[in-house]
Amino acid sequence: MIKEAHNKLTNVFGFEDFRPLQEEVISQVLDKKDALVIMPTGGGKSLCYQIPALLFDGLTIVVSPLISLMKDQVEQLRQYDIPAIFLNSTLTPEEYEENVQKIKDGDVKMVYMAPETLMMDKTRELLSNQQIDLFTIDEAHCISEWGHDFRPDYRALTEVREDFPEAVCLALTATATPRVREDIKDILNFGKSETFLASFDRKNLFLKVADKEDPLEQTLDFLYTRKKQSGIIYCFSRKQVEELYVELKKEGHSVKPYHAGLSKKLRNKNQEAFIRDDIQIIVATIAFGMGIDKPNVRFVMHYDLPKNIESYYQQIGRAGRDGLRADCLVLYNRSDKRKIQYFINQKEGTEKRVAEKHLKEMLKFMETDECRRVPLMGYFGETYENDNCGMCDNCLSIDAEVEDLTVQAQKFMSCVARTNEEYGPYYIADILRGSTKKEVLENGHDELSTYNVGNEWAKEHWILLGRMLVKQEYLSQQESRGPLILTDQAKAVLNGKENVFGALDRSDTVVGDEAIERTSSEVQNNFEEDLFEQLEIKRKELADEQAVPPYVIFPDTTLMEMSYYLPQSTDHLMPIYGMGTVKKKKYGMDFLKIIRNYCEEHNLEEREKTLKKKKKALSEKDKHQRIGEHFNNGKSIAHLAEQYGVKKVTIIKHLKTYLENGNELRPEGIVEASSLSTRKRNKVLEVFDDIAPHMLRPIYNKLDKSVGYDELRIIQLYYMAQQK
Repeated sequence: MIKEAHNKLTNVFGFEDFRPLQEEVISQVLDKKDALVIMPTGGGKSLCYQIPALLFDGLTIVVSPLISLMKDQVEQLRQYDIPAIFLNSTLTPEEYEENVQKIKDGDVKMVYMAPETLMMDKTRELLSNQQIDLFTIDEAHCISEWGHDFRPDYRALTEVREDFPEAVCLALTATATPRVREDIKDILNFGKSETFLASFDRKNLFLKVADKEDPLEQTLDFLYTRKKQSGIIYCFSRKQVEELYVELKKEGHSVKPYHAGLSKKLRNKNQEAFIRDDIQIIVATIAFGMGIDKPNVRFVMHYDLPKNIESYYQQIGRAGRDGLRADCLVLYNRSDKRKIQYFINQKEGTEKRVAEKHLKEMLKFMETDECRRVPLMGYFGETYENDNCGMCDNCLSIDAEVEDLTVQAQKFMSCVARTNEEYGPYYIADILRGSTKKEVLENGHDELSTYNVGNEWAKEHWILLGRMLVKQEYLSQQESRGPLILTDQAKAVLNGKENVFGALDRSDTVVGDEAIERTSSEVQNNFEEDLFEQLEIKRKELADEQAVPPYVIFPDTTLMEMSYYLPQSTDHLMPIYGMGTVKKKKYGMDFLKIIRNYCEEHNLEEREKTLKKKKKALSEKDKHQRIGEHFNNGKSIAHLAEQYGVKKVTIIKHLKTYLENGNELRPEGIVEASSLSTRKRNKVLEVFDDIAPHMLRPIYNKLDKSVGYDELRIIQLYYMAQQK
């Protein structure tokens, strides 16, 4: 049946490939074998039961404590013409009875309900007359007292399992420590059923902790660099939520508050406005977000210290569900600990000890100087083995090196001068990058000599340079988000009499080699932004007509691909991410009309995208082998990087795997890739002799951070090759 599952994945949901572990879990469920699945938010848990539900003859029951999630999931499934309903307290008596009748008539494939609904006698009687093939328990950590969100109602689910012995049971959660996992399996009588444990590493999330100095100003600066982006700001108290909401609204931000002090009606209204893109920012207590499946949340900010790692992980998990980069910032002051400790002191016995242990782990994460993914993933029992994730503030600060930025500074400041000192860093970056945005063209700034002279850097890097030039007083800003003004000091640089040196604070952008490969692509860097905005407007229009969130029509990733590939026919829409046959039929012509008009107006041609063959041309294992063989046949590391379209560090990693698989490498070819002098290289090799070569951070520290990680990886590979 797994072949049919692949067909559903492509033709119904519009995806080319399964995500990690999805295929294995679906295969297990289709074989009617129970399973516990621990998969991070955004990892694709829903498809693990939705695809089997389409293939089974009978009914699939999905138990969830999250009412908003039920509604959201059912709306999304209906967009694919999948018959799904929910039973909960938000329905009117008439709507509830209508859904019950649909179950009796066999007109639905999936039913979502809360555990208390399932435990009602009338519900159990209703289901006793149905063929139940799949019993799915979402948020399964709620069943364990050792979980961070224990719910007694979940314990009773074992009784219902006994009512349907023929149904396969699938338990799903995004956050479960090893102890919680075992507890879930014991309570559900899973016995030796398989546990599927995906990595807890959300690779597209950038993790940052900043000292809380002036939190309001820090928040405004953070939001200034994320205009038009959707995000959540968490505060510790209702009072703080209201105060921050008022300040942000005063600054012109599209924002609403959310906390338990508001009426249920107003909370729901504000949440709905956020989900439907009517507002961009929610300022909330931790009560907000459970069951929110909005994929385009681009940032999650914690104005105050989270109470434990599980809560933090769950909250940042609401960001970047579409797989695109999202930013997670915590403003941290050690005094925040006292607020949490006060509430811990109200607890007693085991509950108090567990809470204190959780707080200790949270502080360890806040104050670490190593890669933030090490303590975060370690908490869930997973070892993070990379030396540098490239996607946290600590790893980027390690890689930051002082460099000569004179040429780039001259370009930037010259552009400031030629635009009469009327614009901020974002607009200057657009001109330098040759943007075709309407504002740039209407202002005639595409005629400037500085137009399109900055393609060597991404837009984010130019913005960071602008900030650095302000800090070094080559530029000034009267307001923190106002236009840039040249200072007297800038003239010396523009006249070639002074050089500019600096290490860009790149923790607000993707710069690490691995990070770029993980979260950037040709599509993300080069889609037509103006077309994307037009498609967004059409999506919102269609969503409002149907009273559903815009992402239910299409996620941002779909619009981004349409804005890059520029399909001109319905057939060419099919390979677009998230399309599928049903949505192509429903919405294809609406979007094609906009794309065709845009292409005609801007004289653009379609880029072809074809669905991948199910069998990949070259597996990762084959790639290691192929690269190793090419290298030993005389190809240089630089040549291989160009041939495979990746960075040198990626080739180094493939060669390291090739070596670890028992093969040999020619050391002289490796050392060619190093830019270190012979003397410096020998010094590094001496340190490798003294310290185990498998972990680079101790070696980096031993060398007083004088050699960057990319160089250390080259010398590490050289050292290992010589040992063979």
